Amino acid sequence: MIVDSVIMVDWSGGHDRGATPKRDAIWTCIARAGTAEAPVYHRNRQVAETYLRDTLAAELAAGRRTLAAFDLCFAYPTGFAERLTGTDDPLVLWDWFADRVEDSPAANNRFALAGQINAMFPGTGPFWGNGRPHHDVDHLPRKGRDRAGYGLPEHRATDRAAPGAFSPWQLSGAGAVGGQVIMGFPTLSRLRRHFGPALSVWPFQPPDTPLVLAESYFSLLPTTLLTDHPIRDAAQVALYARAFSALTPSEWDRVLDQDPTPEGWVLGLGHADLLARAARPALTPPPLRNDCFAMPQGAHWTPVDEALAHLRAHLAPITGTETIPLMQAAGRILSVPVTAARSHPPHDNAAVDGYAFAGPLPAGPHTLPLHPGRAAAGQPFSGTVPPGHALRILTGANIPAGTDTVVLQEDTTSSPTHIALHGPLKQRANARRAGEDMGAGDVVLPVRRRLTPADLATLAACGTATVTVHRPLRVGVLSTGNELRAPGQPATHGQIFDANRAMLLSDIAYWGHTPVDLGIAPDDRQTLQNILDDAATRCDAILTSGGASAGDEDHMSALLQGTGSLALWRIAMKPGRPLALGLWQGRPVFGLPGNPVAAQVCALVFAHPALAVLAGGDWPVPQGFDVPAAFTKSKKAGRREYLRARIANGAAEVFGSEGSGRVSGLSWASGLVALPDEAAEIGPGTPVTYLPFGSFGL
Repeated sequence: MIVDSVIMVDWSGGHDRGATPKRDAIWTCIARAGTAEAPVYHRNRQVAETYLRDTLAAELAAGRRTLAAFDLCFAYPTGFAERLTGTDDPLVLWDWFADRVEDSPAANNRFALAGQINAMFPGTGPFWGNGRPHHDVDHLPRKGRDRAGYGLPEHRATDRAAPGAFSPWQLSGAGAVGGQVIMGFPTLSRLRRHFGPALSVWPFQPPDTPLVLAESYFSLLPTTLLTDHPIRDAAQVALYARAFSALTPSEWDRVLDQDPTPEGWVLGLGHADLLARAARPALTPPPLRNDCFAMPQGAHWTPVDEALAHLRAHLAPITGTETIPLMQAAGRILSVPVTAARSHPPHDNAAVDGYAFAGPLPAGPHTLPLHPGRAAAGQPFSGTVPPGHALRILTGANIPAGTDTVVLQEDTTSSPTHIALHGPLKQRANARRAGEDMGAGDVVLPVRRRLTPADLATLAACGTATVTVHRPLRVGVLSTGNELRAPGQPATHGQIFDANRAMLLSDIAYWGHTPVDLGIAPDDRQTLQNILDDAATRCDAILTSGGASAGDEDHMSALLQGTGSLALWRIAMKPGRPLALGLWQGRPVFGLPGNPVAAQVCALVFAHPALAVLAGGDWPVPQGFDVPAAFTKSKKAGRREYLRARIANGAAEVFGSEGSGRVSGLSWASGLVALPDEAAEIGPGTPVTYLPFGSFGL
């Protein structure tokens, strides 16, 4: 179902509240596509009804399907409507009240009418709560406890399912909703009569008309989502209007999939998580500064550590956020810390199958009488175990009252009435303490963490149903050069197959981002510009390979130079010396070298941590291991060197060639050996730092 506009209505059963906006009055708010207009205050029901009629008419004329949800019960418990009207149709009951309610801005007859209705039922009730001091109303008790024998349920099924819902029979006092219902039915009836077949009432009628009325309840969402409005009622209508209007057509289908019953149903009940996700607007961080990649003036050859420190200091998350179900959150990055909704374990419980009693027990043999019953996981023992007695208990069961210690079943001999065991046994043996793993309100996982399967288990155990995460980082990968052909295409003399794109796209996927294949760009500046313009609409960041230096055909560097954001880094490393960085229409661009080995090494060393931060995560530092070398090398000072390597017999051996075009060496290797910036003489047994590809997220 498609819903274009949502109007939320906070109704009131009281008198005119004056010209100045006040709490406990009538407030409405209209929203479309997750954006709410300013809440509107209505001083009385007459003003509100005129506004609703005119607004619905305007939405109808504009061709927008509109749902208006009222914070009042649309029906009473089973049996009430039939007693008054001869049918259980709640819409007939609306008309019944419309014919009998007398209402003006200064006075209404809701208490007198409630007393007259009570007189139609046996006993005393069902309405109660005479709100007129010093003036008794016939047949209307002042207290709910004074009612009896009227033969109706206190709540509807939907009220019982909605935490904190009040009885529709209460007319005054804290939480009174009965007055709202009596004074709301006539307005609902007149709206139906005015709009005729263009309007339906959910869930009593199929919501396939241009206008739909529904019952709402302003306690489905956490109060932390309320905006900072001085009047809570205004904040509530804005929140719920925004949440419902942000639902997709398929989500509306889920919310409206409710069997019709004469008692009605609360719109959104059972879908609080869905509404909460819709209510939270996606937050978009500020853009990167145009000079974020600029190194200090005078820098010529930049050491690797200095380049990494510069990126770490100048990059920040660039993706918005969303709230999603926990079951869909694997691999996503937390944008909000998660606190435990419930302790884990929630109660003291048994770690083994056995018998529970009050410990400790001293050394020696003991015989304990068995108390009747048992405790099992999900079936706690409801009584108290007498002193000196034991109770059968199974693993995971709550520790029964009167006990604190569990003896392992295998350490006992039992009969139907007693157990025998040997001490000593410490107090609380084999018993887990409530909250020993996580306590309610504890921060379980911090912001910037990429969620693992183990994390999902941890969060599920403490009651977390949804998490707020960064949206996936969309990373485009573009290869440049006239000489490149895609694998499978004909390649002439002087042309080579593009190895970088397949490699880098796979890197992106392994790192948990969304890869976007931008293809191959020829050595033509206008074509490259067009590709980058398109990429900026589809990607959050862009990796390119080739054209990153300062030669005649290095068009990537030239284009970034034109944006005023180019930083052409000459990194003191081998392989991978040239690195072009800049912004294209606000999107960070990493211009990697064209040779495959250099492109991959630069991607692992620089792009991997940088993209993690841009995606909202922590800066990952690769974990290295000191191992003996199984090779010989004389290294000059002045640059860091990364050698393709693998471990054999506990030592690091390196690929036979250091050429950055020998792509097969990447398949041969299981990691890199990082040689320091200083000069070094390495022989068999010399300690070297080995960085497995797994430490780079591969």
